[in-house]
Order: sequence, then structure tokens, then C-alpha cells
Amino acid sequence: MRRKMVAGNWKMNNTPAEAVAFANSIKANINTDKTDVVLCVPYVALDAVKNELAGTHISVAAQNMHYEKSGAYTGEISGEMLVAMGIPYALIGHSERRQYYNETDETVNKKVQKALALGLKPILCVGESLEERKKEVTNELLRQQTNHALFGVSAEDVLKVVIAYEPIWAIGTGVVASPKQAEDACAYIRGVLAQKYCTDTASKVTILYGGSVDDENAAELFGQPNIDGGLVGGASLKPTFADVVKAGLPK
Repeated sequence: MRRKMVAGNWKMNNTPAEAVAFANSIKANINTDKTDVVLCVPYVALDAVKNELAGTHISVAAQNMHYEKSGAYTGEISGEMLVAMGIPYALIGHSERRQYYNETDETVNKKVQKALALGLKPILCVGESLEERKKEVTNELLRQQTNHALFGVSAEDVLKVVIAYEPIWAIGTGVVASPKQAEDACAYIRGVLAQKYCTDTASKVTILYGGSVDDENAAELFGQPNIDGGLVGGASLKPTFADVVKAGLPK
């Protein structure tokens, strides 16, 4: 069976002190080894939160990484730096990175390949805008983003990748894809993987849904056959994040 995962993306929120306090407040309520729980933490708080969560079943992830080892890339953080800190996951290709910071399919692929080469586990984001959904090109876009992001990635390595389907029109808007919309998209992504690799490999890849997930809708979303958990935004900054995690527990 595929592992369930609930990943909380804090985005640009929480100072190191606030991040540690929040991690401390929720860790007792998220004490399960049946679901992978990951907090995507701002760089400045990664080490502090990792130390606070030591001995628990909660991991941390960086919200981005550069594909070069070092160089004149002011403000960037390399995968080697994350590995040196003992960070196991990196969020790659989030729609906000694509939208605001000119992230492309090519740079996403470079980051995925670099993360895998370093032993980091990528949480790869793909998804369409509202305009693209209205034009009925969602599947075409998902195929393109998935195939480009995984270019050169072997069947063995793709099993280390978590894919998060995040419709841009549902992120931070309070609008949630219906369970059917989310399931259809995640099932389509799994079909793309089956064509690229094989059905058996595709059946083992963890695919998440992200977009206004909270404690009220998580159980229905996570109960869909091809949705293995969620990438959670605003709700991951609230105490009820523990309830979202519980919704992701395997039945």
C-alpha cells in the first residue's frame, strides 16, 4: 500500500520562535507513524523546528532549493546546504514559485534531479490555473508538467518523489476542488506515470491534493482512491492541523 502523507506548507509565516512554539504545541497531537507528516518551514526556522521535532514522527521540508551547489545566486539555498542540515524533503515547483519567481518546467526538472542525486525527497507540485481549467486543458497541462519535471528520472527514483496536485484556483482562495475534480486529476497524473514508467510503478507513487484543504474537507478528499493525502496551506498554521493529519490516517 502507498504511504499516506500530510504536508503543511507554512509559506512566509512564523519567525523561528513562533515556529518552534507552534511545533511544540501540535507535536503531542500528531503522534503517529502510520502517516508521513511533513512541515514545509521557512529557511530561517528549519533547524530550530527540526530540533524541536526530534524524536517525533514529524519531518521538515524546505520550501524551495537551487539546483546548483554554490555560486553567485544571491538569496538562494542549495540542496547541499539542506543535506548538511539534515533536512529530508524539499518542496519543488510550487505554483507561487512558478507564478512570482519565474520557475519553469526546465528549472523544476533540474531541481528534482538534483534533489534525488543528493538523497533529498522532492515534493513536486503540478497544477492548472482557473483560466486553463476553463479552456479544458487541465489534463494536457498536467501531462506536460509531470513529464517535464520527471525528465531523466528513473523508475527507481520516481518512487522517492511525492507529487502534489494543486489547482492554482483553489490555493488560498477558500475554493476547494470537489472530491471528484481532485480525484480525476490525481488519477490522470497516475495514468501519466503509468505511461512513462509502468502501471506497477505508478501504483506506488504518493500523490497529494493541495488547495484550501482543512479539517472539514480533508477526510472526504483523502478518502478518494488516488489521493494519498494533502499539501495543506493556511490550515497547517492552525491547531486543527492535527485533525487534518488524523483524516489522512489509513483506514
